[in-house]
Amino acid sequence: MTVLDVRPSTTRLLYGLAGTGADLTTHLATHGPLPVPSRLRPQWQEAVLHEVESSGLTGRGGAGFPAYRKMRAARRSGPGAVLLVNAMEGEPASGKDEYLLTFAPHLVLDGAELVALAVGASTVVICVPAERRAQIADLKRALGQRLSLPYERPNCRVKALPGHYVSGEESALVSAVAGKESVPQFHPDKSVGLRLGRQPVLVHNAETLGHVALICRHGAHWFRQVGAPEAPGTSLVTISGAVRQPGILEVETGLPLGDMIAAARPVPDVQAVLVGGYGGTWVSARNLSVPFGPQSLKAVGASMGAGVLFVLARGSCGLFETEIIARYLAGEGAGQCGPCLFGLPAIADDLALIVRGQPQPRDLERLRTRCGLVAGRGACGHPDGAARLVNSALGVFQGDANYHMRFGPCPGCRLPATAPVPSRFTRKVEPA
Repeated sequence: MTVLDVRPSTTRLLYGLAGTGADLTTHLATHGPLPVPSRLRPQWQEAVLHEVESSGLTGRGGAGFPAYRKMRAARRSGPGAVLLVNAMEGEPASGKDEYLLTFAPHLVLDGAELVALAVGASTVVICVPAERRAQIADLKRALGQRLSLPYERPNCRVKALPGHYVSGEESALVSAVAGKESVPQFHPDKSVGLRLGRQPVLVHNAETLGHVALICRHGAHWFRQVGAPEAPGTSLVTISGAVRQPGILEVETGLPLGDMIAAARPVPDVQAVLVGGYGGTWVSARNLSVPFGPQSLKAVGASMGAGVLFVLARGSCGLFETEIIARYLAGEGAGQCGPCLFGLPAIADDLALIVRGQPQPRDLERLRTRCGLVAGRGACGHPDGAARLVNSALGVFQGDANYHMRFGPCPGCRLPATAPVPSRFTRKVEPA
C-alpha cells in the first residue's frame, strides 16, 4: 500500500513517515515525548479523559462510538482492567491499521499506554492476525525499545490470533484472547461491559489510539481544527478498485467522496463506490459530492464504517461484484445463529440466481424479503452488514437488476471480479 495525498497540511497520523518504519528514537524526534508524569495522580488521569472527551474523537474501527465513553466506563469499573488494541482488520478491503502499525507503531503504543494509565488498566494486549509474522516480530521489538521510557508502564504484550472477517468484533476478540473460539458472543445487554475472566475489558481500534496519542500531545482544540463537527479530526481511509493508484489516505472528515477518490486517480467513468467496507453500502457516482462524515453519509444510507472506499467502474456489474462479496460474507459467519447459518447462504444463493441464471420475478422479491428477515436477528452485527450491502446494491444497481431479470447475465458479469476477496470467490460468469 502507498500513502496518497489530498491535503498534506492535514497529515497527522502519517506525519513524518518515510516508508521505512520508525524506531523509538525517530518517533520521539518527530512527535516529542509522551506527556506522562513519572508518578501518576488522579488529576492527570482525569485530565486525559477530559481532553479525549473535549476532542470529540470517535472510534475508527467501524462503529463510530465516542472514544471517551468507553474510557469512562473502564475507569468506573476500578483498577485492573485489560485494554485490547484491536488491530485484527478482518475487512479484506482495508489496510489502514496494518499500515499504521507497520510504519508508526509507537504512535499506537503511545495511545494504548495513555489510555491504560488514564483508566487504571494494568494490562495492554495488542491483538494482531497470526499470519502477520513480520509485524508481530516488529511490535515485540518496539515494546522492548519502550522499556527505557521514564514512567511506570502497564504490562504490554502482543497476541497473535486467528484472522477472519468477524475476528475483530469486540466479544470475538475477548473470546480469542481468553483462549476460546474467535467468534462473537451473544451479548444482549450492551450496558454490561465485557470481561476477561474477572477483569473488565476495554477495546479500542489501533487508529483510534494513534489519535489519542496526538490529542494528549497537542490538545483537543488542535484536534478539532479540522474535520466534520460531529466527528472531528482526520481519518485513515483505504481506497481500491477501479483506481490507478490504490493506497492509504489520511483525510479530514467532511471531505467530499469525490475529492478522496481523485487522490487515487480513478478511471474516467466511475459508476459507484462501496463506502464503509463489506458491511457498508453502495453509493452512486451521482452522490460523490457527499462529505465523508457520519451525518452527511447517513443521508445517502451510508456510514464511515471501517474507512473503506471501493470504486466500481461503469461497465462492471455491481450485482456481480456484490454477489462475490455476499458469498464471501456467508462463508465468514460465526455459524452459531440462524441468520448466519441459513440466512446469509440463502441470500447469496438468491443473488447468484439473479446474476448467473434465468430468474423469475418472485426471486427478486424473495431476496428482498430475506434481507429484511435477517437484519436485527443475529447474535452479532455480521448478518445486518451483509443484508445492508445487498439491499443497497439492489437500489444503486437497479438497472443491472432489471437487465438480469429480463435477459440473464449481462456483459459486465463476464469481466473478472475486482472486489478483494479470496480467489475462490472471484470466478466470472461464463457465456452460456
